[in-house]
This record gives sequence, C-alpha cells and structure tokens, in this order.
Amino acid sequence: MSSKKMQKLLRRVSWYPPYLGAGIKLKKYNKDFTCFEVELKMRWFNKNLFGTHFGGSLYAMSDPFFVFIVLNYLGQEYVIWDKSAKIIFMKPGKGIVKGVFKIKKSRLQEIKEEINIIGKNTYIFTGEIKNSANEIVAKVEKEIYIRKKDYNSFL
Repeated sequence: MSSKKMQKLLRRVSWYPPYLGAGIKLKKYNKDFTCFEVELKMRWFNKNLFGTHFGGSLYAMSDPFFVFIVLNYLGQEYVIWDKSAKIIFMKPGKGIVKGVFKIKKSRLQEIKEEINIIGKNTYIFTGEIKNSANEIVAKVEKEIYIRKKDYNSFL
C-alpha cells in the first residue's frame, strides 16, 4: 500500500462509525506505519454495567492495526486477513486507556521471506491496553493469515 493511501486510510480511522461510536481515537503512528497508538476515554456511552470500559470497545481498539502494519509492509501481492483474536482482561479499565500495537521491521522482513518460500502461514501478534498508571488492563492476541496471491496450494 502506498504511503499516501495509508495516510488517507488512517485519517479515516477515527471517523469509522464503530470507533466514533465507542470514542476510540487513533492518537499517533510512526512514519513507517509499524506502530500505532490508540486511545479510549471513559464516557457515559462506552461504560458497561459496572462503570468500567466495555470489553468490546477495548477489543475494538486493537482490531485493524496488525493487519494495517502487515499490509503496508508486504503490499498488494499478499492476501492478509484476521484469522482469530483473543482478549484477556487483566483488570477493570477506567479513565483513559491506551493501546500500542507494533511489529518490528526485522520481524516483518522475516515473515516476508518465509511467505515467499512457503506460500502461506499464520502469525500471532500481541498488544496491550494500559491505563493512565501504565497498568495492563487487557492483553490482545491477533492471529493473522498471510498468503502470497500467486501461491497455488495444489502444486
């Protein structure tokens, strides 16, 4: 994905209806799109029954970013999909929570080299959502399926 296309997509992220409705904001990202920081402020409309952050909003904070990172690095010659996800709630989320989702360039290069050899695979990436005291509120695991578009599994 070109840098301009990626920047345009990222400008729209905070206006994406599920993000807008939950109050999730993309706060910053680095210039090579390998690290994203997302924030969620506690509001009346994103609290659960217990007065803490709704778990679905905590998960939604992480949802697209690992795919964005891999897609931007590998480009349009690859099929990239979320395969599964898991969130582990560590403690109640209150106030402002932040998630940082990143993949090192060296890891992305390893993945690219492996996919170019074997054709397809799945990879698990992890991220954390923390409160303002830097305590972990939730851990997120995302399993991403990656396949070279020209890979023929029947050979």
